[in-house]
Amino acid sequence: MQIQGQAALVTGGGSGLGEATARELAQRGAKVTVLDMHREQAERVAREIGGLAIAVDVTSSEGMRAAIAQAAAAHGPARILMQIAGIGTAKRVIGKDGNAAPLEDFIKVVNVNLIGTYNAARLFAAACAKLEPMDDGERGAMVFTASVAAFDGQVGQQAYSASKGGVVGMTLPMARDLAQHGIRVCTIAPGLFATPLMKTLPEAVQASLAASIPFPPRLGKPEEFADLACHIVTNGHLNGEVIRLDGALRMAPR
Repeated sequence: MQIQGQAALVTGGGSGLGEATARELAQRGAKVTVLDMHREQAERVAREIGGLAIAVDVTSSEGMRAAIAQAAAAHGPARILMQIAGIGTAKRVIGKDGNAAPLEDFIKVVNVNLIGTYNAARLFAAACAKLEPMDDGERGAMVFTASVAAFDGQVGQQAYSASKGGVVGMTLPMARDLAQHGIRVCTIAPGLFATPLMKTLPEAVQASLAASIPFPPRLGKPEEFADLACHIVTNGHLNGEVIRLDGALRMAPR
């Protein structure tokens, strides 16, 4: 699929990997809608790339349905979904006080990262399936965001790893499910990236993390994630695949 002229939705587009992806799509000629829980961040990115900003929670059925309709009214029906919204947390199963970790914390991470991804995907797919197919029979493409933690999660990452592992596990069956509608599904599993959250850590910690990456021995650039996400859209034979983007990193237990 050619990105030029297509309408695209980017969840979590107000910062980090989502912002970089929204900017790359716009640079390639897409009509981009930036969806984010944080309205001011979404509006800033949308203003700078000439897109549309919508404040929405990806876990909300009605909110996402309304956001997709609002984006379609402004840009036409979307054929591209970049599902990047997510949260992370680290908590041991048994805390220093000897008590079990709160169940609510686990539920929240799974709800945003896994259920939110499915919610956005199902609503996007239902709308996209109604569009006329393009010359090659394709109607749309979705790119999900997992993490290397889905494969080698560290101590305390039970909720995060489980949620991202769910996204990984959902990718192939959803691609097979939506094949009849001409909608492709792929997932990127990024390693350690220089996102705003990462940059809040002390420089010494950032340097140590970067040194753990075999090659190149540096943090990933959000632009590299965005470039891969856009390549997936343009490469029509990429489907049902999970791609690690991590410089050959394999995370240690802690």
